[in-house]
Amino acid sequence: MKLIRDESGEVVNETIFNHIVGSLRYLCNSIPEMSFGVGLISRFMSSPKRSLMLAMKRVLRYIQGTSDYGVLFPDGEQHSELELIGFVDSGYGRDLVERKSTSGYICLLNKASISWCSKKQFVDALSSCEAKYIFGSFATCQAMWLVELLRELKVSMKAPLELRIDNIFAINMSKNPISHGRSRHIEIRFNFLRDLVNKERVALVYWKTDLQLVDAMTKVLKNDRFEGLRKLIGVISLKHLT
Repeated sequence: MKLIRDESGEVVNETIFNHIVGSLRYLCNSIPEMSFGVGLISRFMSSPKRSLMLAMKRVLRYIQGTSDYGVLFPDGEQHSELELIGFVDSGYGRDLVERKSTSGYICLLNKASISWCSKKQFVDALSSCEAKYIFGSFATCQAMWLVELLRELKVSMKAPLELRIDNIFAINMSKNPISHGRSRHIEIRFNFLRDLVNKERVALVYWKTDLQLVDAMTKVLKNDRFEGLRKLIGVISLKHLT
């Protein structure tokens, strides 16, 4: 779905449209792969048109066809320590209205998805590298909160936290002060990631784009690619569990 503001389109009932969008956003708490489509539609709630309603019906048909799918914590795996891994990605400038990046992250605890997000960045990034570095800092804040929560629950965790990203330059920006000339305009709060990398609390790891799980939450994908990533995220059909 590549939606734009349709000024000349047929107007639909705004109340009904907003109610459906609100319900879909609630479902995103348990259906991670739906976050991108719902987030995209949510950007046009102030003036819904028929083209948006048709796009939303596509999402509703997807929900109907995958009503037996869900995210489960794996059973039968014994670990002395739990491993928390984060994936971060960004679709640079893919918003066709404001040309801002759509970014997302997903955190897996022993291969089970426990936290995810897909949203339009609130700042203008000057490059794909910068977009991923900025949202990497945002994702790190959430991941560190999860780490502290697990520590409070007396759960033993592997350290450092591994954050997987498919951009070498973003990784170098967090490690190498030489890159400062290219990134000095980035606000101080987004350098939170660099601080944690230097303290060895977070380790940025390069991850191939083909294996980047967050692609399903940041951009439009073909069916085969989408279904493959959905399986890697841990969304499975409950009918086949037995």
